[in-house]
Amino acid sequence: MEQARQKSSGRWKLFAVLAVCASPMIASYLTYYVIKPEGRTNYGELIDPRAHPMPALGATTLDGKPSELDSFRGKWIMLQVAGGDCGDACRKRLHDMRQLRLAQGKDMDRIERVWLVTDGQPLETVLMREYDGTRMLRVSADAVGRWLPVEQGGRPEDHIYMIDPLGNLMMRFPRDADPNKIKKDLSKLLKASRIG
Repeated sequence: MEQARQKSSGRWKLFAVLAVCASPMIASYLTYYVIKPEGRTNYGELIDPRAHPMPALGATTLDGKPSELDSFRGKWIMLQVAGGDCGDACRKRLHDMRQLRLAQGKDMDRIERVWLVTDGQPLETVLMREYDGTRMLRVSADAVGRWLPVEQGGRPEDHIYMIDPLGNLMMRFPRDADPNKIKKDLSKLLKASRIG
């Protein structure tokens, strides 16, 4: 009787060891063939930088001094475009950009926030204070429109763009983008990048 119990216990132990050893293979099979991974893991749309090289935009600071996006080379740039009146959608993008940068913790210094102001309208002092740290450059709407790709029927003002530390336009987020999904893309970019 004791011998039969030991034999049964030994079989269960052997079965448990085999189950533990086989479980990673079974899980990978299920994941690949049953759950089927998605081909795309990023939220933002990747842009071919060769199709949209960064031009000289003829940008100036708010006080009229010449400045170009090239001056931020070496950092990741989160870019938005809007006129000086900055309506609700513009303010939301500025807020999202600020919060997304803060959410990167120790990596937040690797990111610059840039607002390309496409008209000569003066900016509200309260708005400038609220988004202190955002680089604000005046550019012509035509220069921006020729450079930045948009969704079908959209405008550059609808999106947040990412420029890599080498100055390549590389990603565009959708209109009314979900900040939590942008955060995941941004975290992946910073983790994978050895530059910037």
